[in-house]
Amino acid sequence: MKNVSIITEFVLLGLSSDSQLQALLFVLFLVIYLLTLMGNLVMILVIRVDSHLHIPMYFFLGHLSFLDLSFSSVTVPKMLQNFLSLKKSISVLGCITQSFFFTLFGGTEARLLSAMAYDRYAAICHPLLYSVVMNRPLCTAMVSAAWVMGFLNSLVNNLFIHKLHFCGSNIISHFSCELPSLFPLSCTDPTANKLLLSGSSAFLGLLTLSLILFSYSRIISAILSIRFSGSQGKAFSTCSSHLTVVLLFYGTALFRYICPPSGSSLERVVSIQYSVITSLLNPVTYSLKNQEVKAALQRMLRQQMCSSG
Repeated sequence: MKNVSIITEFVLLGLSSDSQLQALLFVLFLVIYLLTLMGNLVMILVIRVDSHLHIPMYFFLGHLSFLDLSFSSVTVPKMLQNFLSLKKSISVLGCITQSFFFTLFGGTEARLLSAMAYDRYAAICHPLLYSVVMNRPLCTAMVSAAWVMGFLNSLVNNLFIHKLHFCGSNIISHFSCELPSLFPLSCTDPTANKLLLSGSSAFLGLLTLSLILFSYSRIISAILSIRFSGSQGKAFSTCSSHLTVVLLFYGTALFRYICPPSGSSLERVVSIQYSVITSLLNPVTYSLKNQEVKAALQRMLRQQMCSSG
């Protein structure tokens, strides 16, 4: 067997090598990250303290906000550090750990979005049975299933990455340690890992996406049967936020994880969309376009003002 030099760290190239552009990107992504933290923390807090929001839709939304908070925190702090650092390295163990939590939170969010789509289907298509169908045990089971599926998918894929040996180039043409970016750096054959990742992503992703599309096809059919345009507009408004998030998240994530990695700048742009931008848009979309959330936020602020006064 040939002697090989096993590498102990990777170098993340990030988004740009231009120092001035890196400074601008640092400010941009710092603002995005702070807004993401603030937006999702506010959503979690409002949903937790306001009893009017203790219904299935906001139960799911609270978990979505926690996932977005965690998903963004896996990669953005390291990205910000690298913008200001000359040494843009990460240990092999740290890289694999980052990829584990990245896959965990991203995969769990994908399953949770399908649960939220079913919740909207039940609310719009079967409003009289909604409280019976979407009971607390079922909601808890759906969220638990999303977490378990996300965990198992991440665990299996990241356990298999330990079978690879990295002994050649240690330069990752990306800003984070996603599994597709690690495969080209392996000096052992990563074909099995590629098949496992693309297969699990395609199966679980397309399965949950099919459930979402089925739910929304029934929702659209129900909305079109409403005679009054005002009612139609309200129903469309209720679902548009969720559907927008789904299209942005699923479209970019499936492209990244099913297509072979190329190291192109397009891959980095796509990754920013589903790992950074979507986490920012979720609380903005759900809070600014949702009267119940805005009313709950106003009630919470009034209570704080009264208690402080």
